[in-house]
Amino acid sequence: MSRLPKPPEGSWTQHYGLGTAPVSYEDSISPEFHALEAEAVFKRAWLNVGRIEQLPRKGSYFTKEITVANTSVIVVRDQQGEIRAFHNVCRHRGNKLVWNDFPRDETSGVCRQFVCKYHGWRYDLDGALNFVQQEEEFFDLDKAQFGLVPVHCDLWEGFIFVNLAKEPAQSLKAFLGPMVTALEGYPFDQMTERWFYRGPVGANWKLYMDAFQEFYHAPVLHARQSPPDWSVPAQNAGFEAPYYKIEGPHRVVSTAGIRPWELGENQRKPMEAVTRSGLFGPWDKPELGVEMPPGLNPSRANPWGLDSFQIWPNFVILIWGQHWYLTYHYWPTAYNSHMFEGTLYFVPAKTARERIAHEMAAVSFKEFGLQDANTLEATQTMLESRVVTEFPLMDQEVLCRHLHKVAAEWVNDYVAGQPGLNNEGVRV
Repeated sequence: MSRLPKPPEGSWTQHYGLGTAPVSYEDSISPEFHALEAEAVFKRAWLNVGRIEQLPRKGSYFTKEITVANTSVIVVRDQQGEIRAFHNVCRHRGNKLVWNDFPRDETSGVCRQFVCKYHGWRYDLDGALNFVQQEEEFFDLDKAQFGLVPVHCDLWEGFIFVNLAKEPAQSLKAFLGPMVTALEGYPFDQMTERWFYRGPVGANWKLYMDAFQEFYHAPVLHARQSPPDWSVPAQNAGFEAPYYKIEGPHRVVSTAGIRPWELGENQRKPMEAVTRSGLFGPWDKPELGVEMPPGLNPSRANPWGLDSFQIWPNFVILIWGQHWYLTYHYWPTAYNSHMFEGTLYFVPAKTARERIAHEMAAVSFKEFGLQDANTLEATQTMLESRVVTEFPLMDQEVLCRHLHKVAAEWVNDYVAGQPGLNNEGVRV
């Protein structure tokens, strides 16, 4: 098994000039920082809200609750086939426009127009107001001035992004940058079988991102998920010395991998052998019929395990060498809580064996994710004690260090642009 390249200057942390001092996690326990982060990050960055497969036909729509920005967004394919996004609010009295039984729940469906449940105002799929009940009783009402409030919306490789700013500072492609756009051409569109998990986590969103940015914890936290013959070194948990790349606010961790089917019987679970699948995905790799893009496997590892592309602020695309991929989303709901979403994508199963292999991968992922989430809630409670305020990070935690640095930079830049606002968000 070939090893991944070593960092050019002693350590990855030193190579990227991030400093080696202990770090503070005040940004994960401060309500004041959370409030600034909402303004500085989530109301200004491009946010992934889904994929085009969720909008298969004209009139298809879904809603996305963006609690951290105090809004809900409708994403719709209009009658011309264009994908649009709007704030989910009626222009009459501010009622949430699209919802089913529970106003705070997300929903999806197909329609020809959006109708407010409160007073029946109707809007076309392009956002135009087309009908007002008892319109003659309003005063000089110009329906053309009361369409839905648009949200900037753009596509990249089938992923739908929105930007809540009045005017985004960058185009979506410029925001993603070369490290991410070098993935263009990967056959995301062939992987349309979708397995979705969603649940609240009682921890700051960045703490969960930290958990999936390093493999230092895997042999310890997930020890019971591994056969007894797997020992502590990380390569026995499926990875060799990871390769890290940082570009602007985005990050990638790339790993060499093992071939589970080549392990001895004592190094794999019986169910993995039966289903020919597990955490690393199905053992039988589907044929995709396309050349892989140059941005994949930047470490040029052989064998290659996975790349985890962490797209600032809260979106991760994790591409596996076995031709499937995962996405993670971390949606803040408070300074000490967030909603985690994990979605697995496969080439649609053609046989019962393939379907079982997909189910095994999905169940394995869920178990690992629950172990991380449970640990992070314990972390949040003790960080809030502030008994300890600085924490040493090792070189394998270089991306954790970078994430918190970027959060601070975006908040500081925002504060600097707001006259009279200090770094606690208080007017001075």
